[in-house]
Amino acid sequence: MELVKLFRNQWDRTTAVVAVGAGLIILALGWVGASGTRKVPDQIPYIISGAVLGLFLLGLGATLWLSADLRDEWRSLQEIRAEHGSTGRP
Repeated sequence: MELVKLFRNQWDRTTAVVAVGAGLIILALGWVGASGTRKVPDQIPYIISGAVLGLFLLGLGATLWLSADLRDEWRSLQEIRAEHGSTGRP
């Protein structure tokens, strides 16, 4: 039950880890598929589908993780401002 609560609270990091894991698996499957063929024209579909989808998922995971980190930083800054009574205005 506690694990489900953690996943709900950290949905962006959970999605990022799943996206990166799926991206790595897809890249590996594309590489295995391409390495099993001898002719370059037969390798192109594996490279295109595996590389494009895999790199997209890796980029999505990295973006979600950075977004979660930025949200944490903004939350920390808001707490500091609330403690000191500052509105952020000069």
